[in-house]
Amino acid sequence: MQLYMIRRRSAWADKAELEKTAAISGRIGEDEMSDRLRWIRSYVVNEADGRLGTCCLYEAADSDAIRDHARRVGMPGDDVLPVAATVVVRPDPDEA
Repeated sequence: MQLYMIRRRSAWADKAELEKTAAISGRIGEDEMSDRLRWIRSYVVNEADGRLGTCCLYEAADSDAIRDHARRVGMPGDDVLPVAATVVVRPDPDEA
């Protein structure tokens, strides 16, 4: 499996909408696609237009698996990039 980053820009109006989509995403990933991809983590970002976007890391068989997952969930899935390397300067800080 290859590591991929996917950017979903301005995909959600608010936290409740994002959480609903995340629950569907997790269920589909675990129940229907566990042989093709694995959701690692997501960073939620505040977009300039006031909406929420994400940068997500997945392990996947290929970029088509990530696009298929996004289609099944009903969320954007076009901005997919293979990760060339990981550089960790410090671990993620605890949330405030």
